[in-house]
Amino acid sequence: MNCRQRVLSALVSGGYDRLPVRYMGEPVVTQALMQRLGATDYELLLDRLGVDWRYVQPDYCGPAPRSFEDGSRELVWPDRGWPVPTRYKDVAYSEGIYTEAVMRPFQTIAQVRELDRFSFPTADWINYSQMRAKCEKHPEHAIVTGTPGVLDFINGVGHSRGIEQVFMDIGALDPVYLALIENKYEFHYTMIERTLQAAGGLIDIVQTGEDLGTQLGLALSPARFEELFAAKYRAFFEMVHHYGAKTMLHCCGSARRLLGRLIDLGLDILDVVQVSAVGMDIEELACEFGRDLVFCGTMCVQTMLPKMTPAEVADAVALRRALFPDGGLILGPSHSIQPDTPVENILAMYRSAGSLAE
Repeated sequence: MNCRQRVLSALVSGGYDRLPVRYMGEPVVTQALMQRLGATDYELLLDRLGVDWRYVQPDYCGPAPRSFEDGSRELVWPDRGWPVPTRYKDVAYSEGIYTEAVMRPFQTIAQVRELDRFSFPTADWINYSQMRAKCEKHPEHAIVTGTPGVLDFINGVGHSRGIEQVFMDIGALDPVYLALIENKYEFHYTMIERTLQAAGGLIDIVQTGEDLGTQLGLALSPARFEELFAAKYRAFFEMVHHYGAKTMLHCCGSARRLLGRLIDLGLDILDVVQVSAVGMDIEELACEFGRDLVFCGTMCVQTMLPKMTPAEVADAVALRRALFPDGGLILGPSHSIQPDTPVENILAMYRSAGSLAE
């Protein structure tokens, strides 16, 4: 099997020669892996780890992002999936550098009409002309487009409005928030549809994102999810399926109470599967939802990869092989691997999956 065949077979439980795998890591982790494996660039690192898919994105061609005297800057696609004039800075934490919002332009907006003074992005700010050529560079890999910032109505709007304000907006059905998510939805729907059209059927998976859970439970009630987001998810997922691609939702936290509904709406793949959150035990999820949903990730970056021994990591992978003998799992970290993770544990994960080339 080549990588694409392996992933596509996993999506329909058609059997595979080994678990398909993915990679996400903070820059310092990526550099350490490149040095350990003798990889001179990121693409070669993915090859050495045996990563079975490649991300392919259209190009940004909108207004140039600005930098400011205080060291903050604007970001554009694909760094943030909905480019608005939020300002960001790189913040050092532990051994890593994280890009955080430091100026939120919509935080104090109280009236919808106040949004008129902002220049919102349109799908015309994206250049799709190279999409097919980009896909054709990876004929043996599954092709993924999109990011966790696509849709992303809670966290994504939180960057520009503040996450505390967003949760108050959800509770109060604030008209400003409703206008923002409508704008965001229209941008992503049109941009992804044009991306799929330009790729000519070569895209296998479209990634979206929404942190629907906390460590302990849902971040919002099922009723509010239904009222605010369900129809948008259904229409978006139907559009993706129309172009022959699968849908993937990057979702942290305890989302178990919504999984059945997400399946009904058209979700194919749940990413990242935070198994340390309440109700997200991988054995229970496999038993309850494994016939209808593919899982991606599952190797916890909080409790497993940084704290286990390499032998324990290997045992965790062996459990997943037993749970998903014919498909239903793309193995990988449950989020971006953090700097406190021993390189030997990361290598043990891929070695145990059978993908690592050393």
